[in-house]
Amino acid sequence: MPSYVDPEKCDGCKGGDKTACMYICPNDLMVLNKEEMKAYNQEPDACWECYSCVKICPQGAIYVRGYNDFVPMGGQVHPMRSSDSIMWTVKFRNGNMKRFKFPIRTTAEGAANAYPDLKCDNLDDELLSTEKELPTPDPAKRA
Repeated sequence: MPSYVDPEKCDGCKGGDKTACMYICPNDLMVLNKEEMKAYNQEPDACWECYSCVKICPQGAIYVRGYNDFVPMGGQVHPMRSSDSIMWTVKFRNGNMKRFKFPIRTTAEGAANAYPDLKCDNLDDELLSTEKELPTPDPAKRA
């Protein structure tokens, strides 16, 4: 089920040129209605339901109607992102709520480096970053 924006909560990210949901949407579906200063999903059928817009919205105005294998029938799920975790709130149709907190990183922000010994000094080089220098061909073996 595609994302949808609650117009009562959306403030258009306080009048900027580009809202947070427009910035993060991998399919460029979110747009800003400049007259009302409200964001909306311009093509719901193309939504991947990746929850990126839901997680980034500073007002918590974007929702995704979940599938029954993930969300209880008639329920809602809403993530709230912090710098180190995501708090998922599940609201059941009878009004009960449950919250689950999951960490989103195992290292400090900016500290992850998969290739600490890798040096990319020459960006004009034809070699890939993991390749070693190519051997110089021996002219005597060319004949």
